[in-house]
Amino acid sequence: MFDVLRPLVSSIIDSNNSSDVKMQDICELIKAEVPHYDWVGFYFKNGDKRELKLGAYAGEPTDHNIIPFGKGICGQVAESNQNFIVPDVKAQDNYIACSITVKAEIVIPLFMNEENIGQIDIDSNTANPFTKDDEHFLEFVNSEVAKIL
Repeated sequence: MFDVLRPLVSSIIDSNNSSDVKMQDICELIKAEVPHYDWVGFYFKNGDKRELKLGAYAGEPTDHNIIPFGKGICGQVAESNQNFIVPDVKAQDNYIACSITVKAEIVIPLFMNEENIGQIDIDSNTANPFTKDDEHFLEFVNSEVAKIL
């Protein structure tokens, strides 16, 4: 599945659309094509503030448009610069619930010039669905998105 999606992501990046449209198209593509991706979104560092701001996403609307560094899984990744896979969100003390249906989450930092400028965040309504394949695919997505920022 991910081998089929990689060239599709690259073709979106190579299109003549704006960066915002490209990121929206990527969110919609991977949410539609990966059965265990129920919400897909990008968060970016909000200027000089120690917070993340929601960018493009596909899935149910969220109230979490701004996330302070350190808060929730996304806020922790903003500080750690490390991938974070959460097989069971109920087991995380610092989890920010977006929906009662979410069971697992994966957040991969997005680097540009070796600086963590944002992240891709995936919520899943399936328990423990994420593997190293998901992690590597999302790292690829972020490396492609970094080309247009």
